[in-house]
Amino acid sequence: MTPVFKITVSEEDLIRRLREQDESAMTLLYDNYAAALYGVILRIVKKEEVAEDVMQETFVKIWSSFAQYQEDKGRLFTWMINIARNSSIDKIRSREYRVSSKTNAIEDSPVNHLQSSYNIVPEHVGIKEIVDKLNPDQKKIIDMMYFDGYSQSEISEELDIPLGTVKTRARAAMKVLTKLLS
Repeated sequence: MTPVFKITVSEEDLIRRLREQDESAMTLLYDNYAAALYGVILRIVKKEEVAEDVMQETFVKIWSSFAQYQEDKGRLFTWMINIARNSSIDKIRSREYRVSSKTNAIEDSPVNHLQSSYNIVPEHVGIKEIVDKLNPDQKKIIDMMYFDGYSQSEISEELDIPLGTVKTRARAAMKVLTKLLS
């Protein structure tokens, strides 16, 4: 059996190669980040088939809009997570998704998702552990926004707290997370 070697490159080199439209760099990007992005997507859309579609759309968006990535505004992973999260939220808000969700098949039952959703999740790359360091109020807001796909207005309604409180907690949580990730 031939051993498999994972090629590693620095983030700076990877970014440079992606800016040059180097397709092998896209393969490296996928190999290094796909599991984490898929975990975020699956937590939002809750269906593996839909998550796979959103995953593909996410990488197409990353490739086609890479020129818009600005290193001085944040890390590559954070930029990609935002694309994955936004694509996932767009999908669950789409009419097509809402219509298909009204007629769930037996294999789409919550019991089956409970088992399958533990296969690839953000915990594998430490995101969840970092979020767990927030105070409980902030953690709840971030979990709902980034892992469950809620908007701030929806969180306000769901938790029955003022929208301003949601925004304040989210902003405070982002400041803490920025310090933890620096």
